[in-house]
Amino acid sequence: MSEKDILLKEWERIDDLQYKGLRIIQDTRGFCFGIDAVLLVNFADIKKGNKVIDLGTGTGVIPILIAGKTDASQIIGIEIQTDMAEMAQRSIVLNNLEKRVQIVEGDLRNCVDVFGAGICDIVVSNPPYMNQGGGLINPYDAKAISRHEIQCTLEDVVSVGSKLLKNGGKFNMVHRPERLVDIIWLMRNYRLEPKRLRFVHPSIGKRANLILIEGLKNGKPQLKMMKPLYVYGDNGKYTDEINKIYGRDEKNAECGLQIK
Repeated sequence: MSEKDILLKEWERIDDLQYKGLRIIQDTRGFCFGIDAVLLVNFADIKKGNKVIDLGTGTGVIPILIAGKTDASQIIGIEIQTDMAEMAQRSIVLNNLEKRVQIVEGDLRNCVDVFGAGICDIVVSNPPYMNQGGGLINPYDAKAISRHEIQCTLEDVVSVGSKLLKNGGKFNMVHRPERLVDIIWLMRNYRLEPKRLRFVHPSIGKRANLILIEGLKNGKPQLKMMKPLYVYGDNGKYTDEINKIYGRDEKNAECGLQIK
């Protein structure tokens, strides 16, 4: 479908994802996707024919990129915010992905009741990073819901993800390093054995500000520590690996990669 056929609200814009012509509608007033979502899609090991569920899909960028980058047969994005889910659905239509991608408005904590247990091969999530307790937060603000555990907790995401996965299914998440102990404890508690872990650093010499982690449903203990991923090189430009992930060469690299 062409952009002129999609109705945009006055505060919305269409952004080019710079991959296979994929585009996304974003709310300029609220949360826009960042590098964390892109890195998560690149990290997840998604095979041909896999069924994938994205918990807390937001703008729908993760399902859209998975559809473009993999041969997953079905991708479902769950989003609790009505406006966000509606906007994500329009992005699906914009990219003509209705046959492979479904956006479902609802509380991820009810997913098992809606879809059933053990129904997918892959669960991905870019959940709120900050637990509750710090500062005043507007519980109805889209940015706050994206960043703080207002509508769901880390435990909700891990427990629901485990229940949705088939035996041997994979749980993939991007999060903050300071939550790593909580993440590993919860994953093991819900039978998701940590199998791969990668730290993402702004540049060499700076401490990591993101982690990518994969757990295997009912897997055996053995954690693979992957090499660090650096966003910027010594020259202040994006590293070759980041440009490769984005599918672009250095001269076409754009600035402004943000983290939620």
